[in-house]
Amino acid sequence: MTITAEKIMEIIQKEKIRWIDLQFLDVPGYLQHLTMPYHDLSVESFKEGVGKLDGSSIKGFKAIYESDMLMVPDPTTFAIIPWTQHKTARMFVDIREAYGGPRFSRDSRHIAQRAEEAVKKAGFDISYWGPELEYFVFDSVKIFPSSLAAKDAWSGVGYSIESKEAIWAQGGINFPIRFKEGYYPAPPQDTLQDYRSEVSSILEDNFEIKTDAHHHEVATAGQVEIDMAYAPLTRMADNVVTYKFVAKNVAYMRGMIATFMPKPIFGDNASGMHTHQSLWKGGKNSFYDPDDEYAEISQVCRYYIGGLMEHSRALAAIVAPTTNSYKRLVPGYEAPVYIAWSKRNRSANVRVPVYHKGTEYAMKTKRVEFRPPDTACNPYYAFAAMLAAGLDGIKNKIDPGDPIDENIYHLTPKQRRDLGVKELPGSLKEAIEELSADRDFLELIFSSDAIDTWVDMKAEEYTQNSIRPTPYEFYQYFDI
Repeated sequence: MTITAEKIMEIIQKEKIRWIDLQFLDVPGYLQHLTMPYHDLSVESFKEGVGKLDGSSIKGFKAIYESDMLMVPDPTTFAIIPWTQHKTARMFVDIREAYGGPRFSRDSRHIAQRAEEAVKKAGFDISYWGPELEYFVFDSVKIFPSSLAAKDAWSGVGYSIESKEAIWAQGGINFPIRFKEGYYPAPPQDTLQDYRSEVSSILEDNFEIKTDAHHHEVATAGQVEIDMAYAPLTRMADNVVTYKFVAKNVAYMRGMIATFMPKPIFGDNASGMHTHQSLWKGGKNSFYDPDDEYAEISQVCRYYIGGLMEHSRALAAIVAPTTNSYKRLVPGYEAPVYIAWSKRNRSANVRVPVYHKGTEYAMKTKRVEFRPPDTACNPYYAFAAMLAAGLDGIKNKIDPGDPIDENIYHLTPKQRRDLGVKELPGSLKEAIEELSADRDFLELIFSSDAIDTWVDMKAEEYTQNSIRPTPYEFYQYFDI
């Protein structure tokens, strides 16, 4: 059934919805919203837009002299939020320039929609996406002197994390989970089964997002993962935003706090967002070839992998977009540091899962897994950037080289050099420099001003982090 503006207005009346929440991401990827009374929304709002947005107050949007912008609700994203005291429904919006202007070039959903257009221009029908979002659910987090003062705390700053699962937990109320031993433990060690089930149930029942499974992840102190069924690019990016929205709110209602910061805990695994992707045409998976002996992948798939590898260092600035991301991308914590491809091999940054062979199900599930992204990324930008790299590989027939079917972490530097294995950037600064030098492939989808704005914002983030002393620097150098 086609979901129209008229249908949404009928549902609002029938369900007695009092408030409408209009949601969108700023450029870095933080969720923003405006709540308006139902009687201010009309069928015309879905065409003309809602003129209540000051773009100069949103990160990455507008200067103060060009601040008026429009929010155009997307009726296909309508959902009733189940936990609000006053009945509220949400919709994602597309951002448009005011006064008869076009779509806003840096709007996240616009970039994702342009990516889907690029898929069709390249001769395919659709792309499917399946990210694996890992994150932490803590009992509490304290920042000293306070989260507001931390930015300019001349007298010093620190933080503490509390979790009943943590190896450092006090009080003996649970069996602790040791570092790197959190994968699949049963309750009572896994204290978050009911939490994950509640998040999953809300995603399915209220937001029509099908989940595949949920489980505890490798790290101690409440690292979890809930897997969503694959979906087209823009829809999946919407789903990622919804996932984070639900995960944070359910934790809040349970007196806990959920964070998608990639590396909140020193000495244990961080949170990634391994992203599965495939291209389809005529109802068939273009990445599948049953006659391929290595991994049943097509030449198109190999070229797509070649594009991801060719542009991996530039992609890092978009898919691993924070200074904290590069505390994850280090050897020793299952992170995809090395640029290589393989089947099954999780030490390569591009992987081809091979659970099934020679069946219809194998055709349907054949995909490429790109492992560098983390959950701090803007999913619309990240998916679009990965797609641009893959399509560039197909267009220019970029050969990914031979697969590497051994543990790359255990190879010597000389062995890696001999195999032609490069590394991802070691810092956000290095990633930004790579993106600045290798950005042409993105212009298939991204406007130049979107790339410029991203580079400028991330360079400033790096600068602001680099000029502030850290607790470890104080520990290391105070007595020098």
